[in-house]
Amino acid sequence: MKSPRVIALAAAASIIASIAFAQDQTAKPTLDDDALHADAINYFQALPTVQPAPANNAITREKYELGKMLFFEPRLSSSHLLSCNTCHNLGMGGVDGLETSVGHGWQKGPRNAPTVFNSFFNIAQFWDGRAEDLKAQAGGPIQAAVEMNATPERVLATLKSMPEYVKAFQTAFPGQQDAVTFENVTRAIEVFEATLITPGGRFDQYLEGNRQAMTDHEKQGMRLFIDKGCVSCHNGVNVGGADYFPFGVVERPGADILPESDKGRFAVTATADDEYVFRSPTLRNIALTAPYFHTGKVWDLSQAVEIMGSAQLGEDLNEQDVTAIVAFLGTLTGEQPQIPYPMLPPNAPGTPRPELMTPAAAVVNSGG
Repeated sequence: MKSPRVIALAAAASIIASIAFAQDQTAKPTLDDDALHADAINYFQALPTVQPAPANNAITREKYELGKMLFFEPRLSSSHLLSCNTCHNLGMGGVDGLETSVGHGWQKGPRNAPTVFNSFFNIAQFWDGRAEDLKAQAGGPIQAAVEMNATPERVLATLKSMPEYVKAFQTAFPGQQDAVTFENVTRAIEVFEATLITPGGRFDQYLEGNRQAMTDHEKQGMRLFIDKGCVSCHNGVNVGGADYFPFGVVERPGADILPESDKGRFAVTATADDEYVFRSPTLRNIALTAPYFHTGKVWDLSQAVEIMGSAQLGEDLNEQDVTAIVAFLGTLTGEQPQIPYPMLPPNAPGTPRPELMTPAAAVVNSGG
């Protein structure tokens, strides 16, 4: 027979457990999943499983294969060291994992490299939206002295020196008297980059009707994401990227995160209302693309959520809210493209030799 002391201790433990369970239930209110799903499909769209096509640039197998070669081709840079994949590494979420990218001669660029994944769905390219599409974007870093430090003339001399590239351009762009042009370089890269989408994530599965694809905690995070107002800037198929917004709507972050010298879209429009305005980034695959913001100064996703809460919404999010929102953001990671590294043609006698010297000044500053 148990002693009165043992019975009393067991009863106390039972009471404590009951209180803890009740508190836990209070902290996690029951979700109306039907209402949440209705809100989700109202604000967001799943990534398409059918390949989107750039305007006036049909996707063909030949153009795709050429674009893939050019995306990985370091000899598009004057140093023969840097390719598109250097800053938009397809094995690292489409970014380079640096605060700001390092370019020609170890020069440090002005902004964090945005992910190339799902970039086709952005309203425009770069943080300030100065490139209207992927084709316009592709030519910028190649010519930027702080990045690949090449010129169209050097690029064409390089490509034309290798018979394999000449043949690949002729096959990808049939009927052109001279298919090896800088315009076709950017068109081929655009086609390849347009295919870099990441469908099939748990968030997409939920949108498509699989209510079990997300946990209750992740759904709580999505409920908060919608109700707190994050969805105002981060919505649509790319969960962002569809418009421009000021950074610091309610409270401007510190100068390390929002430096006064970088006025964002103002440099493109010269309109006072566009000072410190940037294109909202896509949040797809956000768990893979640290560090965050255009300065790349924030390495922790929880801290980034806290900053967004105070700067954009005027909300001091508590730890439970931040944890839930971060859990939701984790469901935005989709299936990563599996891209075999292409075999590139060897140098030919006429291929321009590498140039490793740092230019005196960056004539063209591409940035992010």
